[in-house]
Amino acid sequence: MNPRLFDLELLRTIVMVADCGSFTAAAARLHSTQSTVSQKVRRLEEVAGHRLLDRHHRQVQPTDEGETVLGYARRMLALNDELLDVLAGEIESTVRLGLPDDLVAGPTTELLSAFNRQHPLVKLEVTSGLSRDLCQSYDHGELDLIIIKQRKHSRAGVACSPEELWWIDGHGAASLSRDPVPIVTFPPRGLYREEMINAIESLGRRWRISFTSSSLSGIQSAVAEGMGLGLLPARATSDQHVVLDETHGLAPVDTMEIVILHRPTADVRVRELAELLKGLLG
Repeated sequence: MNPRLFDLELLRTIVMVADCGSFTAAAARLHSTQSTVSQKVRRLEEVAGHRLLDRHHRQVQPTDEGETVLGYARRMLALNDELLDVLAGEIESTVRLGLPDDLVAGPTTELLSAFNRQHPLVKLEVTSGLSRDLCQSYDHGELDLIIIKQRKHSRAGVACSPEELWWIDGHGAASLSRDPVPIVTFPPRGLYREEMINAIESLGRRWRISFTSSSLSGIQSAVAEGMGLGLLPARATSDQHVVLDETHGLAPVDTMEIVILHRPTADVRVRELAELLKGLLG
């Protein structure tokens, strides 16, 4: 019996549907019709032997088996595109790097630029975002190398360093004097949120979430405008913020660390870039 083969066109279709959240939007992006996109997904489900997308919600969601297929599909499509580039003599390899927002600019960009000049045939694909999203993409095989923030000893990496966090407020905001204390933070399960709440409760103070954003720049701006107390990495603060410390009754938060992860079998260029990135951790 012949082994089942997965058609890259079908894989590309389901990835687009998952990314767009609907068949209609995916059809527009693929310059196709909704019925054709639906047919391709059904053909892929027949090959896989599983239902891959849950169509019972307003937004299409992958099933557990669908998540597995999507992870492999992204890797297969990336390898296919990389192979085409290699055969065309355009690239040697691709390094897919994931970074938190506050590490994208400055020294990191300079380091990546130097790496790119040294290896002009290596294509760098950089993704920025929340650490939990980067971890998920890494676990699904969509990223080769990531730098993430985590609570200490959560995951073992090839390098780690403590994350220095500062309490910040807006000039003249005096958020700590307000009752309840307004706090500006990331969404539930976001970094530093639990640490902020625990610290304020340990002072016997009441608190309320005054502003939530998954964007670092959103958090920075909200604190600067006096919407509430914030807790951010030292590198993410500016002269628009007032730094608070133990003299204000706020204990240092030392529960976080920065970690670099890549697989033991990673490409030599991935490992080389990881070694360079270690210098950013101090």
